[in-house]
Amino acid sequence: MMIISSGPRRLLIAVVSAVAALVPFYSAHAEMSAWADNEGGRMRLVALAPDAGGKIRAALQIEPKPGWITYWKEPGNSGIPPQITIAAESGVTLDAIAYPVPKHFFKGAIEDIAYDAPVTLPLSLTAAGKGPVTIDAAAFIGICKDICIPFQANLQLKLGPAIQSHPQEEAILQAADARLPKPPSQDFDVTAHAMSPDRKTLSLDLVLPDGGAGEGKAAPDIIVTGPSGYAFTKQIGGKRDGATFKVDISIGKLPKDYDMAGKQWSVLVIDGERAMETTLAFQ
Repeated sequence: MMIISSGPRRLLIAVVSAVAALVPFYSAHAEMSAWADNEGGRMRLVALAPDAGGKIRAALQIEPKPGWITYWKEPGNSGIPPQITIAAESGVTLDAIAYPVPKHFFKGAIEDIAYDAPVTLPLSLTAAGKGPVTIDAAAFIGICKDICIPFQANLQLKLGPAIQSHPQEEAILQAADARLPKPPSQDFDVTAHAMSPDRKTLSLDLVLPDGGAGEGKAAPDIIVTGPSGYAFTKQIGGKRDGATFKVDISIGKLPKDYDMAGKQWSVLVIDGERAMETTLAFQ
């Protein structure tokens, strides 16, 4: 299925997002902000003091209530991805957001790529100067059940000296890192990829790990992310031969005048208990 991040839930978020902007700051003089609460769940910011190079390990913790979901970086045909903005006056920049392995949900015509349990998104930050750091972050997520409720909160965090030990925060960040998809390896990789001339299908050759989706078992879950706002998941003619798996992914519609040359897409492959994410480069 081709997934474009738009739809009825997104429209609902747009209509009521002005209300979400009224959520106040949730601050703390520690390495964890206070929890910000919403009808569908809660979230907070966790961080450690900058290292000698100004790098800050941080994370956004999100805890949906039972029955609710929150979204992955390309959420499906009806959601929005998490958005985090750091106030310029903080002197801190957001370098990257990492995403633990999501789940794939289907409800009628709606397809979601999301989390239905507590999830922690690792953040890579950089502090511009020396001395104490105060992070002012605006976090905006969609949190959904039968409808989507916009959840926006301003989370403030003051970081103490790096010499202090913070085992609880360290444990939270380590657990989040452990849930990230792994890079390619000898036994789990995309060995070849090719876009059809009409740009309707993407052919993938994969090597899958032992103990995963063997012959006669379910195919691995494959999520290809292309231009921003697009994800592709529909598999055509998948065939397992030993450790190899060949499949076409239906691409369908791309943005008008989209040029594939020089572009880099990503692919996430979930096979049993293992997940791998890598880049697809197009000449």
